[in-house]
Amino acid sequence: MKITVIAATGGIGRLLLDQALAAGHETTAVVRNPARLTVDGRPLDGVRVVTTDLAAADPARLEAAVDGADAVLSGLGARTAADHGVARRGTDAVIRAMQATGARRLVVVSAAPIGTVPTPARPVPPRHDPGDGFVMRHVLNPLVKTALRAHYADLALMEEEVLGSALDWTVVRPPRLTDLPLTGRYRTAEGRNIRGGRTVPRADVAHLMLHLPEQPRSVRKIVSIAT
Repeated sequence: MKITVIAATGGIGRLLLDQALAAGHETTAVVRNPARLTVDGRPLDGVRVVTTDLAAADPARLEAAVDGADAVLSGLGARTAADHGVARRGTDAVIRAMQATGARRLVVVSAAPIGTVPTPARPVPPRHDPGDGFVMRHVLNPLVKTALRAHYADLALMEEEVLGSALDWTVVRPPRLTDLPLTGRYRTAEGRNIRGGRTVPRADVAHLMLHLPEQPRSVRKIVSIAT
């Protein structure tokens, strides 16, 4: 497949890029700083690099990056408080580039609590996700949502952009991410969080995202993942 990885130097994006290359896909990486695409200090081989800042993306560069792609996989998200808003703005730019070029398949990463985060289009969301247990509903989620309020608000608006598009999208919602190695052993669910699923390795999230374009039933679905 021809794969375009958005935010390819981020925590999930770099793993997406490495796994796509290892699988033999023709891969384009969209990055702000191409100097970070190295292995042991050497430039990464076998990947086409498109440089643009997704906080204020160049439309022509993004269109060139997604043109002809069989799937666009986005690991875009804020790394710091200064980056809040980049998920919505960058994803909106990606969607417009895909619409301009005719690219259809989009997979984005979000977060497990987003189904209960209010947005202008959904000011009164459900209080709890149907997959969450007692501890997650009443202890962990309230704490995390308070600590990461701006981050989750950005992801919730990003999801609205995706769900409102006419693309063949899938939204992936993981819980707390870890840096453990790829296991390939994880649970998934559609439309709800996973009971008892409190963590998942970033590498497993990347693995799922890379394989979702091969699963037609995942089109226009929200898919949760957890160990």
